[in-house]
Amino acid sequence: MALQRQELEVFGNEALEKWTKLDRGGFGTVYKARHKDWQFSVAIKLLSKDSLSMCTALREAGYMDKASCEFVLRVYGFYEGTPPIEGVSRPYQGIVMELMEMDSVLKLLEKLAESPQRPLAFRIVHEVALGMNFLHSKNIVHQDLKPSNVLLTDDLRVKLADFGLSRVSTSDAKNNEKTAETGGTLEYMPPEAFDPKYKPVRAFDRYSYGILLWSIFNGKEPYKGRPSVLVKHWVKNDLKLPLDEIKNPEELGEMIELMERCWNSTPEMRPPFRDCLKTTQEVFKRHKSGVRAAVDGILNPLVQIKIQLQNLQYHNQSVLSN
Repeated sequence: MALQRQELEVFGNEALEKWTKLDRGGFGTVYKARHKDWQFSVAIKLLSKDSLSMCTALREAGYMDKASCEFVLRVYGFYEGTPPIEGVSRPYQGIVMELMEMDSVLKLLEKLAESPQRPLAFRIVHEVALGMNFLHSKNIVHQDLKPSNVLLTDDLRVKLADFGLSRVSTSDAKNNEKTAETGGTLEYMPPEAFDPKYKPVRAFDRYSYGILLWSIFNGKEPYKGRPSVLVKHWVKNDLKLPLDEIKNPEELGEMIELMERCWNSTPEMRPPFRDCLKTTQEVFKRHKSGVRAAVDGILNPLVQIKIQLQNLQYHNQSVLSN
């Protein structure tokens, strides 16, 4: 199905102001800007110049629009113009999206230097499963599920993002699926994806979810610091991540079993997200009462740091004005 670009609004410089660089992501650089009429900030991904990046990102916006739900990042439309950024003199195309001030699960793990408290971790993985179940119900394969593509709201709720590698999938087995190049991120790819004839299907995402569970419950990225050649060998030969690195695995209960089912060597044996939800919902329900304290334990120190920075900025401005 062709994606109709005119379905989404196109924004230019007349609608946006106060541009600030946030990060460089897949297929382009992400900026924060304020929409003049809406009076709130949005995220803008300015696309890389090469046509593959541009086409992939345009596909990303189409899938996000199709897959709009509570657990998927919202897309407002496209950007076209020469952004008012120092050193930029040529026109760009971009995607205008919902802004997530808290960034991603990856950034959260880096800040904590460990796994989030179990109640919050259980909510995160449950909401990821909800989002992925929705995507698969719309015949969409995400194909790049990983912590940096799980964004967080101000209250640490999940929003799935970066559908640059997504493909529409009609089943797990048919050869006429609308899939193309394999893509994905090495550490989160299933072993079968290294077959030159492989066509990504839903089982790809289920495997990635198993690795994502390991990453969140372990508080770090898989194979961190290891050379890509070695990682490729391990993944391709289906050498599993060590469960003994996870602290207090007994607290995870059936989540360990779900993790192992998701990264099963046989694609057909990996549970659909509808089945994953039976486990994640039950585990989350048992720990739901502890979520507020876990969230506050993360947000309150961040609020204090933000206040201190604002006070310092105010002090510096006062000194300069005097």
